Order: sequence, then structure tokens, then C-alpha cells
Amino acid sequence: MESASQPLLAAHDRLQQLANHVGALFGMLGIRLLLSWEYGEAGLTKFRGDNWFGNVHSEFPMPFDLLPVELNWLLATWSELLGAVALALGLATRFFGISLFILTVVAWISVHSGNGYNVCYNGFKLPLIYLVMLVPLILSGPGKLSLDYWWQNRRGKTG
Repeated sequence: MESASQPLLAAHDRLQQLANHVGALFGMLGIRLLLSWEYGEAGLTKFRGDNWFGNVHSEFPMPFDLLPVELNWLLATWSELLGAVALALGLATRFFGISLFILTVVAWISVHSGNGYNVCYNGFKLPLIYLVMLVPLILSGPGKLSLDYWWQNRRGKTG
């Protein structure tokens, strides 16, 4: 005899399967798009603006403090611009995730660390949020709606 809870359990299982399927498709996409927007905006601001890294260059961690200010500016600008496009497309996601992670750590140390947590005072809240969002992309990949997934699937290496 079927218990009264069986239909509820079956419905729960179907909903969970649906959520898993939708999550596999869209779960990482939202993270990628939000980070893409944020890093793209930062990169465009640098691209269109003046190099202010000279003001904080002495705060850069090793080895970035050894590089010329102009080179650091170019690395940061193009890492943000190219990384933003790559994250939006889900292309070379782990590479750009690691690159942006390093860039964000450098920014935290050299620009945000002494300002507390509050965003209003240029604190470290946003860099912390970005780092936490980059971790699943680095560790788990970009998700199924990505060029990385398409390429792996095409090569028969989807996991």
C-alpha cells in the first residue's frame, strides 16, 4: 500500500531534478555575467582614464611592485577587458578566473585594505565579493551555457 507521503516525495524528487537541470544550465551564467559587467566596467574606466597606479605602486605586492607602473596599468586594464569578454562567453574561464583573482588580490592589498569593509570608503567589501564569486568558476568551471563546455563536449571530454 502506498503511503500518503509517496506523491509528495515523488513531486519533491521531480522538482529537485528540474532545479538541478536548470542550475546546470544557468547557475554559473549569472555569476559569469555579473563579474563580466563589473570587470568590464573597471577595465573601460582604466582604458578611458589616466593612470593613477603611480599613487599606489609602492603598495603593490611582490612581484608587481617590481614592474613599471605603465606595465601594471596595461596588465590590469587588459586583464579586466579581456577577462570580462571571456567570462561572458564562458571562454578560458578558469584561466581568466585565476587572472582576475590575482588582479583582485593585488587591488585589495594596494587600494582597499586600509579602508575597512565599507564600500562607501573604498573598503574591501567588493573585492571580497568578487573573490568569493570567482572561486566556483575556477574550481567548477563556467557551467553548461559556455564556450568551454561546448568545446569540451565537442572533443568528447565533458565531465
